[in-house]
Order: sequence, then C-alpha cells, then structure tokens
Amino acid sequence: MLAAFAFLIAGGVTAWAAGPRLRTWIGPLGAVIGCALGIAAAVPVLLGGSHPALRLPWELPLASFSIAIDPLSAFFLLPTFGISALAAIYGAGYEGARGRPSWLWFNLLVASMAMVIVSRNGILFLMAWELMTIASYFLVTTHGERPEVRRAGTIYLIAAHVGTACLLVLFLLLGTHGTLDFDAFGPGGARTAAGAGAIFLLAVVGFGVKAGFIPLHVWLPEAHPAAPTHVSAVMSGIMIKLGIYGLLRTISVLGEPPLWWGWVLLAIGLVSGVLGVLYALAQHELKRLLAYHSVENIGIIAMGLGLGLIGAARHSTILFGLGFGAALLHVLNHAIFKALLFFGAGSVIRGAGTGEIEHLGGLLKRMPTTGAAFLIGAVAISGLPPLNGFVSEFLLLLGSFTAVGADKLSVGIAGVALIAGLALVGGLAAACFAKAFGIVFLGEPRTHEAEEARETGLLLRAPMLALAAACVAIGAASPALLPVLARVLPAVEGIAPGAAAPDLLSARTALLGVTLAGGLLLAFLLLLGALRSSLLRRRPVRAGITWDCGYARPTPRLQYTASSFAQPILGLFAPMLGTRVSSVKPRGIFPSAASLETSTPDSFRERVFRPIFVEVDRLLARFRRIQEGRVQVYVLYIALTLLALLAYQLARNP
Repeated sequence: MLAAFAFLIAGGVTAWAAGPRLRTWIGPLGAVIGCALGIAAAVPVLLGGSHPALRLPWELPLASFSIAIDPLSAFFLLPTFGISALAAIYGAGYEGARGRPSWLWFNLLVASMAMVIVSRNGILFLMAWELMTIASYFLVTTHGERPEVRRAGTIYLIAAHVGTACLLVLFLLLGTHGTLDFDAFGPGGARTAAGAGAIFLLAVVGFGVKAGFIPLHVWLPEAHPAAPTHVSAVMSGIMIKLGIYGLLRTISVLGEPPLWWGWVLLAIGLVSGVLGVLYALAQHELKRLLAYHSVENIGIIAMGLGLGLIGAARHSTILFGLGFGAALLHVLNHAIFKALLFFGAGSVIRGAGTGEIEHLGGLLKRMPTTGAAFLIGAVAISGLPPLNGFVSEFLLLLGSFTAVGADKLSVGIAGVALIAGLALVGGLAAACFAKAFGIVFLGEPRTHEAEEARETGLLLRAPMLALAAACVAIGAASPALLPVLARVLPAVEGIAPGAAAPDLLSARTALLGVTLAGGLLLAFLLLLGALRSSLLRRRPVRAGITWDCGYARPTPRLQYTASSFAQPILGLFAPMLGTRVSSVKPRGIFPSAASLETSTPDSFRERVFRPIFVEVDRLLARFRRIQEGRVQVYVLYIALTLLALLAYQLARNP
C-alpha cells in the first residue's frame, strides 16, 4: 500500500514537471502501477488473509500515522483502484497532453481517496479528506476559462467544506479519551443515547454532502458535468462512495442503534432515489443526466443501510445482513456501471462534439462499440436482469419482503415503503435510459455533427469493454460474491446482535435461481439473434421507408425529442419538480414551425440554498467596512482580541 502511494504521487509530480509528450504517459502510467499495487494489497484481505496495519508516532496533537486494511477497507479499495486505473487509461486518450497540472491532481485524488479508506486516526482521516476535496476541485475546474465551470467549482468547494465542518465536530465528540485513533472510539462505551444520536446526525450531514444525499446534493449535478470525463467517472463512481464508507465507519463505533436511525436513512434513501431519477429524466445533457442518476443510486444504497439499521434495532440479523449486504454490493455495482456510462458519454462527446441529447441521434451505426457498451451500462443501472445492477437490488427486495413478513408493525411498514420505492425508482430509471439511449444512439442524426460522428480510439474503447464485461460477469457470478460480503459484515457488526453473515449467505439459493433465469433469458436472446443472422445470411436485405402515408420525405425533425419523450412522465410530477414548459404549437393546415422545450431547475438549489446564501451574503456585506486595507488597523484588531482573551482568562482565574 505504501508503494502504491509512492507511485501515485511520484507519477503525478513527474508528469507535472515533464513536457507535453511525456506527461501524457507518465501520469497515467504512475496511476496504473500504483492502482495495481493497491489492488494487490487489498485482495488477500478480502480472501481471508491477515489484516495488515502500521502505526507510527506523529508530533501533531492527537495525531498518529495509523493505517490498516480490514475487509471493509479492502472492499472499498478494490473499486477505488480498479476504476481509477481504467480512468487513467481512458484519460490518456481523452485528454492527451492538455492541462499541465491535471495528472498531478488526478493521482493525488486517487492517493487521497485510498488514504481516507485506510486511515485509522481522525487527524490523518481529515487531512486525507481535505486533500481529496482540493484535488477534485482543481480537476473540476480544469477548463476554468468557462464561467459555468468556475461556478461549479465554487459550489462544490463550499458544499465540501460545510460537510468538513460537521466532520470536525464529529471527531471532537468521538475523541473523548484524549486520542483520535479509531481503536479508542469503541462501540458504545460510556456515550449517552443523545450523544450517539448527535454523532449519527453529524455523520449523516458531513458524509452525506460528499455522498450526494438529497437535499445536500446540489454540488453534484454541477461539478460532474464540468469535470473531464475520466474525472467525472472517478468522482461519481468512487469519490461519493467514500461518504458511504465514512458513514459505515461511524455507525460501527456507536453501538446498537435506535430505530429512528434506520428510518432517517430509509427516508433519505427514498427521497434521494425518487427525486434523483426524476431530475435525471428531465435533463437534456448526457453527463448531467448521469450525475442525477448518481443521486438516485446513492439513495438505493441508503435504503439498504436504513433497512440494515432497522434490522439491528429490532434484533433481526437477517434484515441487517440483507440490508447491509445489498448496500455494499450496490456500492461495487454502481462504481462499475456508472464509470462505464460516463466513459460512454465522454466517447459520444469526443466522437460527435456535443453531449446535448437533442443534438444527437443515429450514433449506434457510427459508434457501434460505444453504443453497445452504453446499452449494457443502461440495462445495468436500470436494475434489469441478468446484469449486476439487478442482483444488488434483488437482495434489497428480498430483505424488503422479509421485512413485510416480520411480526413488528414498524418493520413491515419499512418493507412496504422499500418495495414501493424500488418499484418506482426502477420504472423511472428504465424510462430515463430508454430516452437517453434511444434519442442518442437510435433514429437518424439530428445535426451535422452527429452525422459526422466517428468511433473513438482504442484507449477510450478498451476501458468501456472491460467495465461492460464486469457488468455481465458480476451479474452471472453474484452468488459467489456473497461469501466476500459476509467477510465484510463483521466490520460493522458492533451495532448488531449476533453474526449476520450466515443470514446473508442463506440468500445464495434465491440469488442463484434468479441468476440462472437471467442467464437463460440472455442465452435465448443470443440464440434468436444467431438464428436471425443465419436466416438472413443468403438473402438480400433492402432498406426503405417504413410508412409514407402523409409524407414522402421524412426528416430527423419528425423524431421524438428528449423533451417530448419525457413530458408525459414529468407532467405527472410537475408540482414536485417545477418543470418549465415552452412550446410553439402547430397552426394552420401546413404549419411551418412547432417546438417543445422543457427545463427543470433543481428546486433545492433554487428555492432552498440560493435564498439562504443571498441572505448570508447580504448580512456579511455589512462587515466589509472593517476591511480598512491598512496593516496597522489589522494589528489593532489582533491586539484587542488578545486583550479580550486575557481579560476573560483573568476573570475565570483571578
């Protein structure tokens, strides 16, 4: 692990100092080697090996250089290093020699994310957390010459530091024994119920900002579209999951949870899942659409954590095991298919010159590899069998139906809410990606740029193919992953009575059944495709218009747009979303023009946070008069402050 850090940092610094040609390879090469070493350190732990640890003294108060790899850390390290390595390869082809400092910040981002995962001291954790924020900020603002990119970076930086402020208070409350080493926190201890509840809420807010819980998500749909594509894949696939990791670490030391903790996460998950996918359905830019889907999938993970906490509060190891097992598996699955979809979106932008959905169309014929890979990612994120997104949502549904059959009314209500929420989220996600894939890849090109689109190079296609294969492989081999998840659960079993691993393993039979059914469905579809190809092999196939009743010269303007496709669904939720509709209706027998345009601004950003920050800005503007601009006045402020502190101390100890 230390060698992984060394290669990542050395590769980034060397790339920053190198010339344009060398930096294109040195930065990605250092990232790939470092990630490979990190994977080599994590895999043995997940397979049941020892848990390596290192603790060195540090001169900072309350600090120590304490790192360790337990199964929970190893589980998060695998997607962190795996996705980052593929993103480095993709970025080498996507960015080329652009931007002198970009590889420095990319490698520092990967190293800081890994340090967050292996840190076992609060000061070290916060330093790595802050470095992760700073590195990702500079990556988001890589193309800072554009005003919208600078605005996205500012929103991200403010949101990130609001979360960090909560984490500072959290660690102060946890470090009651004169040390901030995680081992000293202990599960429960002498902590009161009110104190544990306050720490839990601070964790939900502090880590929830990074994870993208609604309403703390407002930075996410701004920052992810602004960042370079390979950075968006890492931020959406990996970085936001560290909010989930931090929440799990915090929960594991708080002892047995009360019931309301589970309900808080369950409610956050339901709201984030439903609103996230609705906002995604309303978007017209491909990367922004994917960013809102990250909010949706973080909501699904929160649902699993909520179900697990309810199970722990009601002393049900099966609900705890299925809830937390589903959440952990969805962390892995979302990292894979979300990185795949962002890579696909980046290839579309590179091949067609735009990510605006309304300006695309017909790309499947021009970019067949990108289209096929994007389709696999779309099926996976929609939770359809037999791919990986289905199996984690199936585990959560299995836990939900188990909750419905429980003898506790509160648990049964939670199960019903989960089933309804997952059904709604799954249906809306399928509709959203039917829109995204259909408008972008099917039909006819809507613009000249789409008509001239060409497939991207090997460095962009190879990571997509690897992730597409992973979506299929995890979906097929998901029963074999349950023992791995069972090794991770003990890291958070301080909150649960008894071992939950056997209950999670009991779901293997049901998961094996649906996996086999999905595999048979896929085999049947492949057989039909092979049969069709065989029958048409020696027959001439001609292309012609499908229907010419009423027109003889169809144009791309006759196709559905993204707005018109989504309008019937968005209309049902218009009061909730605040969608603005602008239309020009056809008039006359031979109408010359007609159009429909919709825009859905984020209600939380516009109606909640914007008014708050406007008032804060107005209040703080009154203090600008104390900024005299003269050093002597500032020295006077310092002197007066020291005198006030001295007087206060003398008053306390005369």
